[in-house]
Amino acid sequence: MRALIQRVKNASCVVDGKEVSKIDKGLLVFVGFKNNEDPKKIDKLYKKLIGVRIFEDSNGKMNLSIKDVGGSFLVISQFTLYGDMREGLRPSFTEAMDYNLANDYYLDFTNRLSKDGYDVKLGVFGADMKINLINDGPVTIWLDSETL
Repeated sequence: MRALIQRVKNASCVVDGKEVSKIDKGLLVFVGFKNNEDPKKIDKLYKKLIGVRIFEDSNGKMNLSIKDVGGSFLVISQFTLYGDMREGLRPSFTEAMDYNLANDYYLDFTNRLSKDGYDVKLGVFGADMKINLINDGPVTIWLDSETL
């Protein structure tokens, strides 16, 4: 699993010209799943995501988590995180998980966030989405279950 995390002042997801989800202060998280995911590694990435301290404290130091600041999540599925550019100029997506199974993983992941008490908004799996955001900082963090 890969996650690209952006600390945002606000973010929204638009599908077919209609806003389907929106958050204010929080984390915009693009997630992608690969073939043969290891659930233990996903769990480790999940714990990193909810614990990552990238919000500023009163001294301006990145020392607070999303829970500390009462922020929200906007989670967007993005299989292109597994785009392989080692050969040629067109990305290969052979490492990306099958569409239906990836949707199940996406829903399991976002449901877990909700069950753990976080305010979670979603994109529309498989849709052509337009993502609007104001990146705060900018702060962008890359998490990969293979390297945790």
